[in-house]
Amino acid sequence: MATVVDHNKPYSASSPPQDIKIIKKVLNGYVGFANLPKQWHRKSLRRGFSLNIMAIGESGLGKATLINTLFNREIMNRRGGKHDYDFADDEDESDGEAAIGAGAAGGAQNGDGINSNVKIRTTQADIEEDGVKLKVSIITAPGFGESINNLDSWKPIVDEINSRFDSYLEAESKINRSAITDNRVHAFLYFIEPTGHSLRSLDIALMKQVHEKVNLIPIIAKSDTLTDEEIVQFKHSILADIDNQGIKIFKPAQFENDDDETIANTKQIIDKFPFAVIGSTKEVQTNDGRLVRGRKYPWGLIEVDNADHNDFVRLRQLLVRNFLEELKETTSNKLYENYRTEKLKKMGIEQDNTVFREFDPLARQEEERALHEAKLAKMEAEMKTVFQQKVSEKEKKLQRSEADLFARHKEMKDKLTKQIKLLEEKKQQLEKQKLLPQEPAPTSAPQKTRKGFLR
Repeated sequence: MATVVDHNKPYSASSPPQDIKIIKKVLNGYVGFANLPKQWHRKSLRRGFSLNIMAIGESGLGKATLINTLFNREIMNRRGGKHDYDFADDEDESDGEAAIGAGAAGGAQNGDGINSNVKIRTTQADIEEDGVKLKVSIITAPGFGESINNLDSWKPIVDEINSRFDSYLEAESKINRSAITDNRVHAFLYFIEPTGHSLRSLDIALMKQVHEKVNLIPIIAKSDTLTDEEIVQFKHSILADIDNQGIKIFKPAQFENDDDETIANTKQIIDKFPFAVIGSTKEVQTNDGRLVRGRKYPWGLIEVDNADHNDFVRLRQLLVRNFLEELKETTSNKLYENYRTEKLKKMGIEQDNTVFREFDPLARQEEERALHEAKLAKMEAEMKTVFQQKVSEKEKKLQRSEADLFARHKEMKDKLTKQIKLLEEKKQQLEKQKLLPQEPAPTSAPQKTRKGFLR
């Protein structure tokens, strides 16, 4: 608060202090950009969110159950068929299942020409929680790993990922890019069979094909079939195989401005890789009377949402609660950009990095000065060349004129020499004639005169 005295009113020492008019004003230095997160929050609520998950694994590993458990609602149903997934809501099956890519048209051919029966199927659902809307797209591959020869069964999956990148790249190349639908794969959940040993050759082949295109998250399915000691040993074996094969898995990044709680939570999630999960949408009653989601066995009860029983809570934190936007940013800024760069390079399009160089006035001034000096030096060199050419031509012309003058001088000198020689000869002849005796001159005959009046 600040006190301002009105100086327009006369003040005297005898006047009481209560007669002084005091104006109180609040000095507010608040600009308002601290409300930017709130603006982004309102914009995000209006726009909504989306998440594309590709769940890949052999049949019977509980993929549909885990997805339903993850979002706490019936997103994927099984109706009468082994791979018959469809919408949880009452939309048409044609709207809920989108077959995109090479493997969706009835199977792909492997290297031996045998139909691998791997199909790509997409299930979509719009869910809402506390006013926040989320559009979920689940991509599955029924038939993966179920053929006798699974040599190239990963091809339809890789083709599906590439086709989604290609469709997004094509949409970006259009004139109107305001309504681009992001159908790229944000999270790739690979379900590993709980054998307790190590990764199979098919698991390694698929991971090596997709680890640079998607955020790979390995999951040990149906971990309730293993003991705690077997799960720990199995995780070490899987991580060792992943490290030896050079496979990249998604790990959330840690930032300097994160608080201690966030850093600790992120470290706990990373330490749980690969996630040993259990899925169940059924509620069971515990011994203390609580209703929880879990599975009940004769030897005891496993709670799905209990971090001490399995890693489902950490997986949900990674996918939805804490790092959903980071999964999408990594897909857009890193994985897609790498694919886009390689795609454009194969098309013969190279990047000119000088176009995107930051503008520095001093550097630009120095660059312009250097260009101007180079231009002046070039002009000076050209002028010197022209001057030398003209001087050379003038010297040649003067040399030709001097030669002509010498030729004319010699010719005139020769003529004068000849004339002098002739005069000398005439002079000698005259002198010889002068020395000879002179003969009398003959007398002329008398002329006859005519008389008469006609003389």
